[in-house]
Amino acid sequence: CDVIFHVKCAMKDKDSYEIVENEDEMPHESSISVIERNDAGEATKIKHFKHMHNLMLGPFVGGYENSCNGCMLPLSDPFYYCSECVFFLHKACAELTKMKNVWHHHCQEPLALISDKAFECQECWHISNAFAYECCGCEENKCLRCVIALTPGARTCLKHVHPLYFYRDYEGQCNACGDTTRGYGAFCCKDCNFVLDLGCFSLPITARHKCDEHLLSLTDNDDNSYSESHHCDICEESRDVNRWFYHCTTCDTSAHVGCVLGSYPFLKLGSIYEETNHPHPLIIVKKKYYYPDCDKCSKPCEDVALECSKLECKYIVHWDCVAPYFLRQWWKWGM
Repeated sequence: CDVIFHVKCAMKDKDSYEIVENEDEMPHESSISVIERNDAGEATKIKHFKHMHNLMLGPFVGGYENSCNGCMLPLSDPFYYCSECVFFLHKACAELTKMKNVWHHHCQEPLALISDKAFECQECWHISNAFAYECCGCEENKCLRCVIALTPGARTCLKHVHPLYFYRDYEGQCNACGDTTRGYGAFCCKDCNFVLDLGCFSLPITARHKCDEHLLSLTDNDDNSYSESHHCDICEESRDVNRWFYHCTTCDTSAHVGCVLGSYPFLKLGSIYEETNHPHPLIIVKKKYYYPDCDKCSKPCEDVALECSKLECKYIVHWDCVAPYFLRQWWKWGM
């Protein structure tokens, strides 16, 4: 990189560096083993240590309505898919190592790649049960979206032309949601007045919702000057034109970020969750067109819920009614 720092400058912020006793001791074991390669040397068939079946390199017709099981973002080429079950991984997510040192983690312990465990990401605060890196010391978890987004040299954010720099103690207003960063840190541009908090920095660039048959794109500017058009097509409330929103150019659909993503956009629907007092395994679901009443609070299950895997058992409850407190989303998206 040919980067040079004064010693005092490099060590000024204790959250921006870590002391490495012996870099050679850090294992860099791959998460995949290659079974087949094409003529160009690209791995076309692999075995990932977190999945029981072999994975094939896409494109795969019919797979794009699904999300990556690693980062929970919509699929985009290149990606691997399983021909025996519904499982997809972006190529970048599949190739991450089993162990990783993360510069922004406060411990000096390496982080191990895990999956299928419900957790709260310590960077963006989202609840997820997709792939994550877990600290071998303090057991804190970081989702793949944040690990990749915070990797030096990674793509910064939506449509911003300048590099962004992370400031751990920055307090100011986020350009995406309008909320104050509250001292939890933010990404700031040195060339212009642009700030993103940790929750908005890794917002999905594209997302799906039943309000539109197409993918919705994250948008930072509303070109429509007609004030009556500044509303959300999901909740039918007004939108702040200065806040980011999701939009479909084909259908002219616009919606709040929170209305599109909901409270738990990174929980894998259809996966099993067993950490409750119910005698049967529960499946994470999100009812799209009808909302049965919750067996705990009796209110309609309009967001993420847990449904009994036994067909004869009609048990269904809100995630927030039975999940531990630390696995409940305590903040809302800015509108």
